Amino acid sequence: MTSAPSQTQRRVIEPGIELEQARVVGGADTHADTIHVAVIDFLGKDVADAEFPATGPGYAAAIAFLTGHGIVEQVGIEGTSSYGAGLALALAAAGLGVVEVNRPDRAERRARGKSDPIDAYQAARAVLSGRASSAPKNPATETVRSLHNARRSAIKARTATINQIHGMLVTAPEDLRAKYRDLKEKTLITTLARSRPGIGTDHTGDHAVRVSVATALKLLAQRYEFLAEQDKTLTAAIDEYVSAANPALRAAHGVGPDTAAQLLITAGNNPERLRSEASFAALCGAAPVPVSSGKTRGRYRLSRGGDRAANNALYRIAMVRWSSHAPTRAYVARHKAAGRTGKEILRMLKRAIAREIYRYLTQQIEIADYSDLRPSRQAKNITLTAAAQHFGLWPTAISRLERGLQRDDDLADRYRTWLTTA
Repeated sequence: MTSAPSQTQRRVIEPGIELEQARVVGGADTHADTIHVAVIDFLGKDVADAEFPATGPGYAAAIAFLTGHGIVEQVGIEGTSSYGAGLALALAAAGLGVVEVNRPDRAERRARGKSDPIDAYQAARAVLSGRASSAPKNPATETVRSLHNARRSAIKARTATINQIHGMLVTAPEDLRAKYRDLKEKTLITTLARSRPGIGTDHTGDHAVRVSVATALKLLAQRYEFLAEQDKTLTAAIDEYVSAANPALRAAHGVGPDTAAQLLITAGNNPERLRSEASFAALCGAAPVPVSSGKTRGRYRLSRGGDRAANNALYRIAMVRWSSHAPTRAYVARHKAAGRTGKEILRMLKRAIAREIYRYLTQQIEIADYSDLRPSRQAKNITLTAAAQHFGLWPTAISRLERGLQRDDDLADRYRTWLTTA
């Protein structure tokens, strides 16, 4: 039987002189301008708390406050990747262990109330009890997070813009509606952006209305083009980052730049945060939850908790594989034959994908190099069309394979063998 940890620890100050200091645990509630720090002992008793500014000198003062009350084992922080990012970095630089703490659930908050000191003490107790044990997200995550958030906001604004264009055309003067009614989205945007509304000719009556509406449509179309260009630029930057950070993840079938970025953000670019494959599935809301009751046995549903953005990433990967991945299509057919519903198969598929993604996030996995395929084909003067016809594919599929934009190791091996013997 192991003995309980001692509440005190001796620290040598000078040769021959020892100072007995208590071991303590810290907690911090963070905000934009202030941080509130609390200290508890190893029995969970309140020791002291204080508020400091969220600045460099403030972080130094907070660290001095913590270490002034004993030997700090760990410090729990709410929001290590938001308001607490600066404090987490300062604590790590000072050699103190940092633990990420989730905010208390609503029931606990209603029972205990809310204030900065209460939240700081709760953060410390979450660490002491073991309820909070995750390492903070790696600051490098901010690189892809900033690009990902910028792209997401650009897409949201672009969607709002095209919806506004369509809505404005509904009530536009008849000649404008007739002119643009049958145009597809891409042609519509290009035509509107290059239009000449004729501002300054006549600002009275119906003509003034037409000029105003046409001007608004032109500017909205130009805004759409600007946002589309931003999306293209940000997507390329995200793709470059995730391909370098985790090439195996990016190479997985159905994993695009956006989904790869979201999964890296969820994992924190920090594999040690993921204690097990099951914990990652739960983090993504893809862990099965039992819903058996009475005569209903062995029934499960997907968890509604976890990171919903990561869950959406798994869903998008599942949908791509469901439609274009031969092993997945065989998997779906097999379970449909067994009598399972589409929702049940999707739940199982997302869980299997979470298991695969966990391996990519926590292990160094080598991926096959496709860079030799295109030079080999060109050296033998074989066209893309001829290669595609041999394998019964579209030329685009062969082109994407050669450029590494689409991963299919089995096809790549057969393609390489065929090029060798052709």
